[in-house]
Amino acid sequence: MRIWIINRRLVLSTIFILLFVGVSFFYLGDFGEMIVGVMNRDKALPIYCVDTEEKKIAISFDAAWGDQYTDGILDILDKYNVKTTFFLVGFWVDKYPDMVKKIHEKGHDIGNHSSTHPHMSKLSVEQISKELNETGEKIEKITAKKPILFRPPFGDYNNQLIDTAKENGYYTIQWDVDSLDWKELGVQPVVDRVTRNVKNGSIVLFHNNAKYVLEYLPLVIERLQKEGYEIVPISELIIKKDFYIDHTGMQKPKKENE
Repeated sequence: MRIWIINRRLVLSTIFILLFVGVSFFYLGDFGEMIVGVMNRDKALPIYCVDTEEKKIAISFDAAWGDQYTDGILDILDKYNVKTTFFLVGFWVDKYPDMVKKIHEKGHDIGNHSSTHPHMSKLSVEQISKELNETGEKIEKITAKKPILFRPPFGDYNNQLIDTAKENGYYTIQWDVDSLDWKELGVQPVVDRVTRNVKNGSIVLFHNNAKYVLEYLPLVIERLQKEGYEIVPISELIIKKDFYIDHTGMQKPKKENE
């Protein structure tokens, strides 16, 4: 009878775990798939953060929908003498070319965020290249500088996407601190979430059209600077040569014997 009870408990525990995992993936959606991607050691990974002893981090803004807060963001960044990275979608570039030029002239990185904002893991190599090249050419035409940073829409990627981006001259960039500003939970939740989770080498995700961005951004910058962090563009944070990306998505310098 005891053996039957133990086995029964084991079966019930297994069922509970399977149900929990299934429900979690149902609600997590793309983010759940992203977590599994990072944990899968056989999967090519983008750069989520950088291994550095320096107190340097990068903050970034994805720009796909709207422009009403972008001027205000640039004014705040000027006030605190901070340079960041903006990832732009092709149709956003088409709609706001003067803003693209302004972002560039103020010294911020401009990265590629695709042409039409699709789930790029579902595209062919040819379609991926088209998404990258169309937007890259638009950005270069305005700024006279080809972008080298690429962020996949929705954080959605696979080996083919990362390999194709690399072949087209791009470092694929994710983030290790998600502000969740798109959830519109208010100012303080964003400030707390970001400042509590950053570490040396972190990459923070914001959105240029988030509802409270003009309120939370100065508070985040002030707190990070007070804690001794230097905020730099992603192009200055990442390692350009002789690196590898570990199973957590952290970019690390290669050692001489590797």
